[in-house]
Amino acid sequence: MEQSRLLRPVAHRVLAPHLWRFTRRSVPRGVALGMVTGILFPVAQIPFSALLALPLRANIPAAALTTFITNPLTTPPLWVGAYWIGKWALHIDTALPGDPVRDAVESGWMQWLMSDAAPATAIGLLIVSASFAIGGYFLSMVGWRVWIARKWRNRRIRN
Repeated sequence: MEQSRLLRPVAHRVLAPHLWRFTRRSVPRGVALGMVTGILFPVAQIPFSALLALPLRANIPAAALTTFITNPLTTPPLWVGAYWIGKWALHIDTALPGDPVRDAVESGWMQWLMSDAAPATAIGLLIVSASFAIGGYFLSMVGWRVWIARKWRNRRIRN
């Protein structure tokens, strides 16, 4: 990567050891960043998470692997759930007659972007990504502490 003509200007930043080392601070940042980019960016999730990991000092492998939370099996339920959460947050229960999600799928993407379901889905995705990022951050922080405590206990038992 250091030898590449295109990547040479940023290679020193991307290859910084603190971005690749697994530490108690960088891994939760990477998990939270991966959750956000995995949910909010429908394409190029890993490059976006790697680029955003640079200024946030997040672990690049953790951020890249966490983007796989969204895949062809989990994305449709996530988007439907985001629509319902956004609908609840915007209080548009009576404003949208019928089933806007089914109607939007049948009519195409441009019609859906102009419909009333798009703001609810966008707000829902923001809420879901924020809650997943916060949950992933704290869950990985607790998991890190449990893992280190177990290593210390096993070392103490051996000695």
